[in-house]
Amino acid sequence: MASSFENTVEIADVFRADFNTYLNKNGNVPSHYYKIVNAITHCRTDYLGGHIYTCDSCNHEITLYNSCRDRHCPKCQAMAQAIWVKKRMEEVLPVQYFHIVFTVPHQLNPIVLRNKWEFYTIMFKAVSETLLELGKDQRRLNGQIGFIAVLHSWGQNLMDHNHIHCLIPGGALNTETWISTKKDLLFPVPVMRKLFRGKFMHYFTKAVKNGKITTLSLYKQDEPTYDDIIGNLYKTKWVVYAKKPFDTPDKVVKYLAKYTHRVAISNKRILSFEDGKVTFTYKDYADNNKTKKMTLSSIEFIRRFMLHILPVGFMKIRQYGFLSNKVKQKKLTIIRENIQASIDTTIFLSKLDKSIKAISIKEPLLCPHCNKGALVKTKKVLPVHNYYAKVSND
Repeated sequence: MASSFENTVEIADVFRADFNTYLNKNGNVPSHYYKIVNAITHCRTDYLGGHIYTCDSCNHEITLYNSCRDRHCPKCQAMAQAIWVKKRMEEVLPVQYFHIVFTVPHQLNPIVLRNKWEFYTIMFKAVSETLLELGKDQRRLNGQIGFIAVLHSWGQNLMDHNHIHCLIPGGALNTETWISTKKDLLFPVPVMRKLFRGKFMHYFTKAVKNGKITTLSLYKQDEPTYDDIIGNLYKTKWVVYAKKPFDTPDKVVKYLAKYTHRVAISNKRILSFEDGKVTFTYKDYADNNKTKKMTLSSIEFIRRFMLHILPVGFMKIRQYGFLSNKVKQKKLTIIRENIQASIDTTIFLSKLDKSIKAISIKEPLLCPHCNKGALVKTKKVLPVHNYYAKVSND
């Protein structure tokens, strides 16, 4: 029994109903997938236990159950996101911020699914080296830039679309001198695109030769050979997208909140789940970003959702250059002293503080029965049993 007051369709409902059917049809999945499915399906239910709250006016009781806190669960990201964004806001500089997206060609998707850790590592390496190298170029900024990189593996239709979003302050640190960019474009897109492709392909082909990436899916009858695919990748025009720069901290915050702790699809996008079919909304970027509806069988919906489960321990948010954890405190101080100004983030941090407090309140203060009494935690509810045993791969 879920604890939510709203009667809405959730991703958990689809997994509860048809995950075993999916397994019967497609076979077992990697072992850590079962743990994630268990977490999502039992989040905020009696399997995890919780607390009973009693109204101090009418004695009405409600039970609120605990969260699973898995990073793939759509109900457990808001708090982590708000805290992370607040920390990043404390690092905001009074400069333009650039948003650049690096995407790998879709013909690599079958290889990604079989080699996620190594493939995503290569993506981060190619992106970070591309930006850091261009920043150091004497013809450009001639210094060390800093940026945040966020991996996304999905498109709006839940199919695999592997790309990395980067948020980059407009400038570079040369020893102890800050050099601000004077353009509305950090680096030329054709230059980034060519350099990114070259670096990615260098590390990718090296990983294949060393056996760190397997390409078994490429050797089926009537499919192109590995050499054919490599040749096509070099001929392909890789996609690097640069948005107009952000000029105020509030826009930076909105960006961070939008792209960091997101899962492949949120519960609010799901419209219905009936007769084994899931209907959800999506934005069609090829049709002027129009919002449309898509209906999939529950089995296909589950398959697409699981395309985006990350390897155990893999970090999808990373910071580089002068924003890397080892040096950012020292280098941000130098940069601010150079700029001789600092953004007054008091208003923004205050708003974030309120947001964090609102998210952290796990129970309603006002009794939903009498609408005047306060709900007080009175009893602890123990988990029904070990919820990881609910769905297993045995």
